[in-house]
Amino acid sequence: MHHQLPVVDLSAASAGPDERRRFHEALHSAARDVGFFQLTGHGITAGETAGLMRVLRAFFALPEAERLSVSNLNSPHFRGYTRIGDERTGGSRDWRDQLDIGAERAARVPGPGEPDYWWLEGPNQWPAALPELRAVALRWVERLSAVAGQVLRELLAAIGAPPGFYDGAFADRPHLHLKLVRYPGSAPDGAGQGVGAHKDYGFLTLLLQDEVGGLQVQGADGSFVDVPPLPGAFVVNLGELLEVATNGYLKATNHRVVSPPGARERYSVPFFYNPRLDARIGPVPFAHADRAPGITRDAANPLFAEYGRNEIKGWLRAHPEVARRHHARLLAA
Repeated sequence: MHHQLPVVDLSAASAGPDERRRFHEALHSAARDVGFFQLTGHGITAGETAGLMRVLRAFFALPEAERLSVSNLNSPHFRGYTRIGDERTGGSRDWRDQLDIGAERAARVPGPGEPDYWWLEGPNQWPAALPELRAVALRWVERLSAVAGQVLRELLAAIGAPPGFYDGAFADRPHLHLKLVRYPGSAPDGAGQGVGAHKDYGFLTLLLQDEVGGLQVQGADGSFVDVPPLPGAFVVNLGELLEVATNGYLKATNHRVVSPPGARERYSVPFFYNPRLDARIGPVPFAHADRAPGITRDAANPLFAEYGRNEIKGWLRAHPEVARRHHARLLAA
C-alpha cells in the first residue's frame, strides 16, 4: 500500500500573505496529523543534489579496505564507516552500510563531572582515496542546516509559537549529523530490515532518497505504508524533541526502511537537525497548547529534556561494537 505524504512548498513562506497563510495551514496540518511531509521549494538545486549523489556512489564503490580505513570502530565519537549489519535498531541488525559525518570539531573528552554525551563531539574521518568527499559533504551540512532552520521557524509560527523560541538551542555548536547510506539489497537470511522501526531523537530530519523507494511510515492504525519518492523533494519528519516540546501536539512518527529486493541497491542521505548537546529543551508556548494530548510514553525509551542524554543513549544502543571498544564504562553504568 502506498501513501502520498502531504507536499509543502517552502517558497510560499516568502510569497504574499495569502500564500503564506495557506503554507502555514499545510505545514501545521502535516506536522500535527502525520509527522511527515515532502518539502519542495527549498532552494537546493538539482546540480547540488547530483553532485552529492555522485560522491556518495563513488564512496560506496571504493574497495572495502578503503572504506574500512575510516571505520567508526576507530572513533570514540561514533564517526566514520559502519559495515553492513553492524548497526542495530530495536536490537536487530540493519542491512545497510553508511558513513556518519557531523560538524567538523576537535576531539572532546569529557572531564571530571562533565556529561558523557560530550564524547559525541569530535573529528570526522575522511577516506584518502576520495578527497572531494569532505568539501561536498560539509557543504551539504551547511546548506541543509539553513533549510531546516527555516522550516523549524516557520513550523513554530504555524502553530502560533514565537518563531525564534529555540534559536538559542541551536546557537554556537548545534549537533548536526549527516549519513551517507547504502542498502545493498536483501539480507542473505531473507530478513527485510533495511533499518528497523524507530523515531528520530532531535528536532527535524531532512531525507534525500533515490528513486528506488523502501521508506515506510506508520499510520494511525499501526500499519506501515510505503512512501513513494518524489523527485526534487526532501522527506521531512519531526523528531522526539518537537513532540516533547509541544506536549504531544506535534508528532514524532515511527518509520522504517524495507530492504530493496534481490541485489538492487538503494541510496539515501538523511540529515538530522539537532540542537547543542547541552541544550535543555523546555516547553514552547503555542496557541493550541490546551489541545495537546501529552507525549508518547515508552518505558524502553525514556526522553530527557537535555538533548545530549537522548543522543548518547541512542548511539550506545545502535553501535554496540564501538561502545564496547571505547565506552565500556558507560555500558556498565
